[in-house]
Amino acid sequence: MRLDISYRTKFVFDSPVRESQNELRACPASDGRQRLLGYRVSVEPSARMLSFTDYWGTRVDQFGITDAHVALEVTAEASVETQDPPTFSRQVPKGSLADPGFLDRHEEYLKPTRHTRWDEAIAKQARSLTEADADDVVGAAAHIGDHAAERLSYQPGTTDIGQPITEILANGTGVCQDYAHLAVAMCRSVGIPARYVSGYLFSSSDRTGSIEGDIVRVQTHAWVEAAIPGQGWLALDPTNRLAVGRQHVKIGHGRDYGDVPPLRGVYSGPGTPKLEAAVEIRRMDPARQPPTPMRPSLLAAVRAPRTRDQQQQQQQ
Repeated sequence: MRLDISYRTKFVFDSPVRESQNELRACPASDGRQRLLGYRVSVEPSARMLSFTDYWGTRVDQFGITDAHVALEVTAEASVETQDPPTFSRQVPKGSLADPGFLDRHEEYLKPTRHTRWDEAIAKQARSLTEADADDVVGAAAHIGDHAAERLSYQPGTTDIGQPITEILANGTGVCQDYAHLAVAMCRSVGIPARYVSGYLFSSSDRTGSIEGDIVRVQTHAWVEAAIPGQGWLALDPTNRLAVGRQHVKIGHGRDYGDVPPLRGVYSGPGTPKLEAAVEIRRMDPARQPPTPMRPSLLAAVRAPRTRDQQQQQQQ
């Protein structure tokens, strides 16, 4: 699927600020499932841009504005081609999670962090969900994703970044970041390395993954990837139980939201900012690419039968 994306953020201050320093993470990654075709960033007031790749592999555009200003507008435009990832069909025993080499490579994705710190109640629930999956790490991760989808009700504005996952779970509401943090925390609590993913979702509804038309206006999205020994990273979208595929555009990943915020900055001055943010995504080849089908569970999504095209690609 060919998608053109426009990410726009604007800060308006109620009084002038003297200086601001900012980091933008909005550029889609290039990996085995998607290919970046073009990307550019514009800033008003204009600023010199320094771009680099951070520790987690995400492109960062860093810029500072030293003149006094009452507004800051950042626009990032990208074109990307996406495809569905391969399905995970081979069972992997849980014992492989204890392999010393595997543990060493994924140590950072096994520890609790500010946004994924679990308690014994969360760990106990995760163990109960995965007890029947002794020979199936894929199934265990998918069951955790389904559980996160069931435990939270999608309600924007009911949670704040930095709110403990235990508190979010107790309240039972949240947005995509909260679904992802809960799934990451539960995976790690049972020894499955998991990482938080930031990106975009081409969908008319962040909660259902449905599509109406070829242009959608959304916010950034979040999902989770679980490390499966011998197979790679299994991508799960617990917010809407939609198979991670052509509709998903990955920006980057990290231990939690704190490693991949879309825009982070500091400023000097008494002004209080008002934020406006929006993402517009245009599907450029609607006739050739239908949306990824929704499935009753994440396990069904990641173990779906391959299409004829996927089977032919595997044989080549």
